[in-house]
Amino acid sequence: MLNMESMARVGAWEGYAVSSVQWFEAGEKGPRPEVWIELRPRGNRAHRCSGCGRKVHQIHDWHERWVRDLPCFEADTKLLVNRCRVACPRCGPRVERVEWLAPYARVTRRMAQSVAKLCKILAIKHVAEHFGLRWDAVKAIDKAAMEAELGEPDFSGVTILLIDEFALRKGHRYATVVMDGLTKRVLWVGKGRGREDIRPFFEMLGEEGCRRIQAVGMDMSAAFEGEVRAQCPQAEVVFDLFHVVMKYGREVIDRVRVDEANRLKQDKATRKVVKGAKWLLLRNWENLPDDGAKVRLNELLEANQALMTVYLLKDDLKQLWDYKREGWARRAWNDWLDRARSSAIAPLITFAENLAKRLDGILAHCRFAIHTSLIEGVNNKIKLLKRIGYGYRDDAYFFLKIRSAFPGIPG
Repeated sequence: MLNMESMARVGAWEGYAVSSVQWFEAGEKGPRPEVWIELRPRGNRAHRCSGCGRKVHQIHDWHERWVRDLPCFEADTKLLVNRCRVACPRCGPRVERVEWLAPYARVTRRMAQSVAKLCKILAIKHVAEHFGLRWDAVKAIDKAAMEAELGEPDFSGVTILLIDEFALRKGHRYATVVMDGLTKRVLWVGKGRGREDIRPFFEMLGEEGCRRIQAVGMDMSAAFEGEVRAQCPQAEVVFDLFHVVMKYGREVIDRVRVDEANRLKQDKATRKVVKGAKWLLLRNWENLPDDGAKVRLNELLEANQALMTVYLLKDDLKQLWDYKREGWARRAWNDWLDRARSSAIAPLITFAENLAKRLDGILAHCRFAIHTSLIEGVNNKIKLLKRIGYGYRDDAYFFLKIRSAFPGIPG
């Protein structure tokens, strides 16, 4: 066994010497081996105020505190630290500054850093089990580390924004994420998806920051669009492909599928095929699982003219985002709109007329090619974070997790 001086050097507890060491096997003090180390301050060291950092000679009082350190020789390490409060002329009674231990902390700085690193890849529950700490202690360490690392968001140089909503938890509870479209950095996360819910972001951005914004990518949310146009009137609103096509699938393809199934009540076999074809119709052709699915889809479309029409027009609608010049995109849109109007399919016509009112947000893609993959990647990572953490009850902590997961591209 190491002697006390060697143990102090291994532990690197600057300013302290080891006065006693006790080893306990698993089952003696707890389910795991433990080593208890008592630390006494070295007599020749200077005391510094943790508030102002100045040297202080007068001691106010002494106190003892148990502190956890990183495991030593596979045993949980517990330190009994004798620490003083200095009588600082400037700050009053203050705990002395110790470089390896924050004021009032129950774990050393290096253990807190190790806990925070593991929390980036593991759930709190597993980190707590690994170190033998309480769940709430691990969460507090992780939250404090992220707050110190992230600080307040820096909005300087932000010119392109992406805004999207995500499900916070079951029961139609949502939150909104705002991202820098150029650096892939999450700037802000807030509860809700209404205009008043996202307004705090623009208030943080400030008047100068709002004037810098050139374009904002989003879905066709009236709340997002309305607030952006109010706060950043010079900015282009860009509707992204993914959300428009998803809306088309929900409001047109699926609605026509249900209507066709209801029309075929007398033909039970055909009705069953149409009714069960939801995901065949909503998936992109290239994403169908196998050749058998492609054959079934082809047979379904050949047998039903309405479904064939709306399915083909979906692919043509997606092509609008391939154009680089607005004039070409506008001509393609006019052609698509004429075909939709002449289809005599009520859900398709309604969708087309509503989309025509917001055509500027589609054509803006020719000037600002904001891709949906970026914001969808954020949403997928958010889902992964929720699974890793088994859900989050503390929204502020969860939002820090999201910001930490997307620090942006290094400059």
